[in-house]
Amino acid sequence: MIEFVQRHTALAVVVGSRAFGLHRPGSDHARRGVFVAPTRAFWTLGKPPTHLDGPAEEQFSWEIERFCTLALQANPTVLEVLWSPLVETVTADGRALLDARRAFLSTRVADTYGSYARDQLAKVASRHARTGEINFKQAMHMIRLLLAGAHVLRTGEVLVDVTHLRGELLAVRNGDVPWPEVAAWAERLQADLTDAAAGTVLPEKPDRDRIDRVLVGVRERNL
Repeated sequence: MIEFVQRHTALAVVVGSRAFGLHRPGSDHARRGVFVAPTRAFWTLGKPPTHLDGPAEEQFSWEIERFCTLALQANPTVLEVLWSPLVETVTADGRALLDARRAFLSTRVADTYGSYARDQLAKVASRHARTGEINFKQAMHMIRLLLAGAHVLRTGEVLVDVTHLRGELLAVRNGDVPWPEVAAWAERLQADLTDAAAGTVLPEKPDRDRIDRVLVGVRERNL
């Protein structure tokens, strides 16, 4: 399976702290990618895998159809792959996916980004209530998700690189910002996300027809 990913990778990027501009000494190189199984592999009962780990550490890849399904659902983790500034591999199939990336976006972003952030906030608050401890790394990513959600709703572009906010976000990550201030910041950002959703530039539904055309083209090229 390792060779399968290596042979059929269409898009490979670095995500996580290095793509966000929030890395520190010793930060890992989280990698995500998209591979394209040969079209004939779907003609037998034993279908290709929908996703695979490896071959590198912290590497995970989706088969292109599964990737498109998740991206159409406005999954933040998947959408970030299409906007990562750190691209390591891109083929003609990967380029077709990148060229169509805005077709995946819709107002559903408000729900997915908001829900992810609220889940993180609930986990941080629950732990704080039980133990008095704060997972500041989790808190930082909760803030980042809220910022990213409002950005994509207003601009139609997924915010990955937050270097311009590195100081503020790492202050949260390092525990330099008291929890009440972090919670208040999150509350303001949730209100801003609601405002952004009310005036969003995004369509109500993603452009599924365009993504279908991309997928059909990929399958035809890989017969």
